[in-house]
Amino acid sequence: MKLPVLKIDGTPSGKEVTLKKEIFGIEPNDHAIYLDVKQYLANQRQGTAKTKDRSENAHSTRKIGRQKGGGGARHGALKANIYIGGGRVFGPQPRSYSFKLNKKLKQLARLSALSYKAKDKAIVLVEPFEMEAPKTKEFIGILNNIKAGDRKILFVLPQNSDNIFFSSRNLPNVNVITVDEINTYAIMNANSVVLTDGVQEILASRLK
Repeated sequence: MKLPVLKIDGTPSGKEVTLKKEIFGIEPNDHAIYLDVKQYLANQRQGTAKTKDRSENAHSTRKIGRQKGGGGARHGALKANIYIGGGRVFGPQPRSYSFKLNKKLKQLARLSALSYKAKDKAIVLVEPFEMEAPKTKEFIGILNNIKAGDRKILFVLPQNSDNIFFSSRNLPNVNVITVDEINTYAIMNANSVVLTDGVQEILASRLK
């Protein structure tokens, strides 16, 4: 698959890049994508939700009524879960939601996600560029020039650029990351992927 490399003003640079089939043209594995996205989202969870059970409740342990003859069920304390303010039964406790995945499976998931974007013609290549200062309006102009779309955009840089990052962080539909941070969730969550020329070669060397 060949793609033209665009300048930031939207005009062709005259360079065409052939995306490697083993990176951008494999048969996607939906289950691998599902597992990798599931792991990513699970790792974002804090797992700090907690409720108090009856052993941690501050109520008195005084027996609230005699054992027999009261006409109702026997109760030992107000800590029981059936009382308002009592302890909760089987409530959440702090835990980790993370789980492990095979390295090859995660690699397959990323390749599958990139192949889906290539298949949908949702990949744009742009020449490497720098911004002299953080300017959101200027960055929006670049996105409009290269026709990246007006929905969720993933912008991938070969290395960190503070000015580009700061120019985009007020845009809710734009996610700027480096090639080191690329992951299956970020790719699948975007409607279009903008790759700075050279990123595709880095991906090819790391995901082969």
